Amino acid sequence: MHRRPRRNRQHKAVRDLVRETHLLTDHLVYPLFLVEGQGVKEEIPSLPGNFRMSLDVMLREIETCMQMGLRSFILFPAVPNQYKDKEATYSYQPDNFYLKAARAIKKELPECLLISDVAMDPYSADGHDGLVRQGKILNDETLVILARMAVAQAEAGFDFLGPSDMMDGRVGYLREALDTAGFTNTGILSYTAKYASAFYGPFRDALDSAPRADAHIPKDKKTYQMDPANKREALIEAELDTIEGADMLMVKPALHYLDVIHLLKSEFELPIAAYHVSGECAMLIAACRNGWLEYTQAMPEALLSIRRAGADIILTYFAKDYARMQQL
Repeated sequence: MHRRPRRNRQHKAVRDLVRETHLLTDHLVYPLFLVEGQGVKEEIPSLPGNFRMSLDVMLREIETCMQMGLRSFILFPAVPNQYKDKEATYSYQPDNFYLKAARAIKKELPECLLISDVAMDPYSADGHDGLVRQGKILNDETLVILARMAVAQAEAGFDFLGPSDMMDGRVGYLREALDTAGFTNTGILSYTAKYASAFYGPFRDALDSAPRADAHIPKDKKTYQMDPANKREALIEAELDTIEGADMLMVKPALHYLDVIHLLKSEFELPIAAYHVSGECAMLIAACRNGWLEYTQAMPEALLSIRRAGADIILTYFAKDYARMQQL
């Protein structure tokens, strides 16, 4: 045999030399859950190893991560029910603890990259990403609320905004609102292909942001999040987001949608992000805790598969563990 592929696998040095895909800490974004108060660090039962943290604890967490080379973070607020209403008005109030936290983090740790979440559900009494009226999610009326939220987040110092609502036209509407307010340098990481997935459970536990159980409120998010059966539809969403001014396009979830990640990477020039969501991570954690998989092998392989599919950026709850492993 003249061709023996195993020659390029015979020891670690040559395997490293010919490796096609590389996963660096620079490619990762670490999701963090913020709560009010001081000294709070509550583990999320359905997502072990991840915590709801108050600002003082989160500052130290971000500082530790940055010492490991992990510099990018996306923040999600766990909003108490007393702050919630049907129009998510707390989302843009000056005393919003989420906005205050962003200011404090950027002041103390200006070198970190801070990404926001733009959607109504953390602040909505109905638990939806859009405005609910007479049992329907209103698209255009929601955009007005999202724009106020986005400008408030830009003012607070977020570097990139993450519209996760899946309302039609929201990227263009937010881009215009940001530019009009003078925030031309604030970027948009658009949740371009966000699917109505069954793998968001631990995230919704962390934020208490699931749709409310009410006969007059839609019980799920299927009228605005994408059907898991559809792939070509992601091309429509990506084309619209690109035209409207998105700086990055994201697919969510990641592991169960590798084909969609690959498709967008092949068809678009913008950076492609993938959200390795809570349910995907929780399954791997559970398997490792039961002894069925080995964490230090399975976790990097899962992240590498997302990268190999075409993701330039990976949002994952394993970011800190991966960064720590790279230091060993």
